[in-house]
Amino acid sequence: MWGSEDIGIDLGTASVLVFKKGKGIVLHEPSVVAIDKNSDKVIAVGEEARQMLGRTPGHIVAVRPLKDGVIADYDMTERMLTYFIKKVIGRKFFFKPRVVVCIPTGATDVEERAVRQATLSSGARQAFIIEEPLAAALGAGINISEATGNMVVDIGGGTSDIAVLSLGGIVCNTSLRIGGDKFDEAIIRYVRREFNLMIGDRTAEALKINIGTAYVTEKNRNRFMEIKGRDLVTGLPKTIKLSSEESWDALQEPVDAVIEGVKKVLEVTPPELAADIVNNGIVMTGGGSLLDGLDILLSRQTNLPVHLADDSISCVAKGTGKTLNELKVMARARNRLKGGPRRVL
Repeated sequence: MWGSEDIGIDLGTASVLVFKKGKGIVLHEPSVVAIDKNSDKVIAVGEEARQMLGRTPGHIVAVRPLKDGVIADYDMTERMLTYFIKKVIGRKFFFKPRVVVCIPTGATDVEERAVRQATLSSGARQAFIIEEPLAAALGAGINISEATGNMVVDIGGGTSDIAVLSLGGIVCNTSLRIGGDKFDEAIIRYVRREFNLMIGDRTAEALKINIGTAYVTEKNRNRFMEIKGRDLVTGLPKTIKLSSEESWDALQEPVDAVIEGVKKVLEVTPPELAADIVNNGIVMTGGGSLLDGLDILLSRQTNLPVHLADDSISCVAKGTGKTLNELKVMARARNRLKGGPRRVL
């Protein structure tokens, strides 16, 4: 039996969500660590550290230890996980928790081992790995144990995981190193190219959330937002007004890459499961799926119904929590098939 202190972790590029058995989502904080280079001490973790990004003195560095869905800085990831686990369980816990952590489907064996080892080093008694589309489907309320085809498109901060699921496993899938971060980068490049204005990551993210769109309609065409940055010609601060239509222009490249990824997975889906997807549609999860109009565009491009999961940001974390009770899913998570599902490169 799983203990009450066992937890599920959505270890994301942009944020970490922790599910605690019996309590639901108990933590949702940015994946950022601030460290003092002189003493090698952690100054802040999570939201407090995020506020320091780009605003720290020379001896304090704020870093994001995960990149494209996998560990880029092992030591920082371990420290971050230790902090979050202690925050959720309590600093003096008598029983080490068992932890379920999810990884992108495109993660290599080395990257998977790094996640498992970092979790164990952070204070977990046992660490179980589950792939993100499985967790996302469980969190979205899909019954993946049936012999029915379901398609999940999970767009996170660093990766987009696209998979067709049946009988509790992944039949075919692809993992793209494209997510909310790439959407932000595309906006930054566009503003620099078109307006000679340099803006920061947080400004780009605010623009994406407030007026960003993947599908222009009469309703959203005339939305505007003022953004501030540094003029690359004069070097002085400058304010410009950007429209929703211009954000669509900026976001076309990464959005098209996600659409193409979905089409490639559909091309290798077995006919019987493809017929199921026609009936069930595509389920979108993850923070990136909240981009305005992305569900409409995907539906138009694939001629399939597209559903945005309820509380899509928390789906993967909720899915890791559900696996705490689903022993069959846990068995699959522990013993990932050596042959693996069909991956679309």
